[in-house]
Amino acid sequence: MPKAYEQIADDIRRSIRAGLLRPGERLPAETKLAEQYRRSVPTLRDALRLLREEGLIEKEHGRGNFVRRPRAGVVRDNSRHQWEKDRVHQPEQRRARTGAAEHDTGLELQDLVFHAAYREIRADGPLASAFAVPEGTPLIERSYRTRYAAENAPFNLATSYLVRDHVAANPDLLDDTKEPWPGGTQNQLSTVGIELDRVEERLTARPPTPEEAAELELPPGTSVLLLRKTSYDTQGRVVEVAHVTLPGDRTEAVFTTSLERW
Repeated sequence: MPKAYEQIADDIRRSIRAGLLRPGERLPAETKLAEQYRRSVPTLRDALRLLREEGLIEKEHGRGNFVRRPRAGVVRDNSRHQWEKDRVHQPEQRRARTGAAEHDTGLELQDLVFHAAYREIRADGPLASAFAVPEGTPLIERSYRTRYAAENAPFNLATSYLVRDHVAANPDLLDDTKEPWPGGTQNQLSTVGIELDRVEERLTARPPTPEEAAELELPPGTSVLLLRKTSYDTQGRVVEVAHVTLPGDRTEAVFTTSLERW
């Protein structure tokens, strides 16, 4: 037989799924709910904890418990790289109308808030190995955060690395005030004569760190997807390495592979 707190959670869950409690709606105070269900406040809190772990409600400090609003979803498919390459030589005005975030979310440019920060670092062992350069080689580390204007959490946590000497011929590629760059990384690289030949992506999953969970506003128990992207130019040289942390509760990864006919 279900425990008392599970029965309470079942009842509130049914109300949420039936639309009797709407997204963003505040639940009655814990003491009121405890009276309603004729249970103790600790039992009621166990029920609410269960619902928070399922991502159905969220608690705001000093305000109470609310039905969780669905986050803007992201569909990330592997056609995005050819889509970006096709836009490299388009006029800037056309490239500026939409970017990768709009492509993945279906939102408009005016719906988004974008932030980029660059800094120069020295390649550690893994990055030096990935780029086939000596340890200590100067790299440009680029951190990106894009979010829906109606939300606080970004769609993902993205960090991209470039070898400084590969892109230094264009000073704009060292300057984060030039972001968001119309046409994205492929257009940036094209300004220094680099054309991408292929992109390799590796996807794994794990529990989030506390910092990731906080920044992405993840419900308890939600995993993150880790995407490691390696971009190769037409000479077979690695020209970009990117690490992207994707929230598991609102990211769909789609992989479509065209097969040659017999």
